[in-house]
Amino acid sequence: MTNENGTPGSRPPHPTRRLPWRAGLLRGGIELRHLLRNPKELSGHLSNVAAALAVAAFLGDDVPGTETPMAHLVIAGFAAYLLFQVGLFNLPQILVTEREEGALLRLRATPGGIPAYLVAKSLLVVVVAVGTLVLLLGAAALLVDGPLPRGAGGWLTLLWVTTLGLLAVVPLGAAIGAVLPNPREALALLMLPVMALLVTSGAVFPITSLPVPVQQAASVFPLKWMAQGLRSALLPDAARAAEPAGSWELPMVALVLTAWAVLGFLLAVPLLRRAARRESGSRLSARHEKAERSGAAPA
Repeated sequence: MTNENGTPGSRPPHPTRRLPWRAGLLRGGIELRHLLRNPKELSGHLSNVAAALAVAAFLGDDVPGTETPMAHLVIAGFAAYLLFQVGLFNLPQILVTEREEGALLRLRATPGGIPAYLVAKSLLVVVVAVGTLVLLLGAAALLVDGPLPRGAGGWLTLLWVTTLGLLAVVPLGAAIGAVLPNPREALALLMLPVMALLVTSGAVFPITSLPVPVQQAASVFPLKWMAQGLRSALLPDAARAAEPAGSWELPMVALVLTAWAVLGFLLAVPLLRRAARRESGSRLSARHEKAERSGAAPA
């Protein structure tokens, strides 16, 4: 190939290889429009918000050792859990379902396909997660006198904890989705650990009420720190008395969530590329035939 001066030159890079983020944003926008037109999927996210509001509405006591309503602690914890769930529960199921439908096989023939795919899914998850968080906090403030950040510092903390929390769980969710076997087993494999983390991470009741070994185990995972960071943004400073260290430990919140974000990014792209390389037309056909025989053919 020659360049504009007639001398030999290299072929210009394909636009999607040069700017995979642009293709990802376009794809993500399309997927968001499809989501907004799908009442069934939207109802799933709305039901989570409704469940959190229902639990908060029936709580009348204060957090032990403080004058903070237990309902406020539950709202802050559910806010963290909803962010965690979208990234580490919903996203892997989406990825493994689309892999079964041949999405990764098509990406093999697309320059910059995997990075663009990750950008699209990240955009989808971030918008859904932030939208759910805004809906929860807004509805809680109106319906059950729920907490909101106090002052610019509280809003800033809410922003950076939400951002770091999503950076911690979205790439990790993509990595998990790349290795899960199929959509039917994905739900079973994810449900138990996610629910266990909800119970042990102090998202629905004070973590200090749990045995110390359970607290230590929960502190390894991001949900505990996401919940603690959001409590610091939404609850008054007096509520720190109910924390294991007697403080919000915001530097540790940032450190742990950053470590999980780095780990997730290091795992996600290689695992998705590996999953795409392993895909073939024969493997896809075999999975569809197996699904048909079991009466669970993909849509």
